[in-house]
Amino acid sequence: MVHYKTPSDIAAMREGGRKLAQILSCIASLVKPLVSAEELEQIANTEITKAGAIPAFLNYDTGYMGKFPAALCISVNDEVVHGIPARDKIFREGDIIGIDCGIWYQNLCVDSAITVPCEKISDEARRLISVAKEALSIGISRCRAGNHIGDIGEGIQRYVEANGFCVIKTLVGHGVGRAVHEDPQIPNFFPFDKRRPKNRGAKIKEGMTLAIEPMISASSEKTKKGRDGYAAVTSDGSLSAHFEHTVAVTGKGTLILTQ
Repeated sequence: MVHYKTPSDIAAMREGGRKLAQILSCIASLVKPLVSAEELEQIANTEITKAGAIPAFLNYDTGYMGKFPAALCISVNDEVVHGIPARDKIFREGDIIGIDCGIWYQNLCVDSAITVPCEKISDEARRLISVAKEALSIGISRCRAGNHIGDIGEGIQRYVEANGFCVIKTLVGHGVGRAVHEDPQIPNFFPFDKRRPKNRGAKIKEGMTLAIEPMISASSEKTKKGRDGYAAVTSDGSLSAHFEHTVAVTGKGTLILTQ
């Protein structure tokens, strides 16, 4: 069931989203060689508390993997999402690091992610990050009242594949706000019946708050479980990048809340 938000809900989520954007910017600025993911986790918890918020991922019940043990997901290179910010996850020059965080603020959840380089990275890695970031912008541009959920994924998939990369098809975006994960699911591709092109998924309506999050890789559409038991990694070990914003569909257009 989709939970539609009131204007006051959206205003609160926008305030929380600004706080989350500041937290992510702070964390991203600390990425450098020999820093551990655990160090970022400790700082994130401090910054979340200072913002008057609560970490949304910490102790989140995943159902099939148990409770998630951290406030941040830190995913490095072939880790697409959900990587544990472990002490022995030490960054090296050339790595690309996905940083995903959600917070509760005024009893509403916002969710956002970025992928950042660790100093000098390969041309392929730089282009992968650029394409993933632009794919998010394209997805958001398709997210407007009267369109359908399938329009978001179609725009993302066309752009990513035109640039020679792959959309991850085993993971999706989602509604967000009253819970960390709400309906509807938001694939980053067009999965609906090609024989019935009018079936483009749920209609996008005013009051929806959605976490749009392109997850792409250099050469794989599939994932497998990573070594830490939580991360989803590309099935062929290729690099992955991930960007995410929480947006709200309003009568005046779609607002990016996490910036």
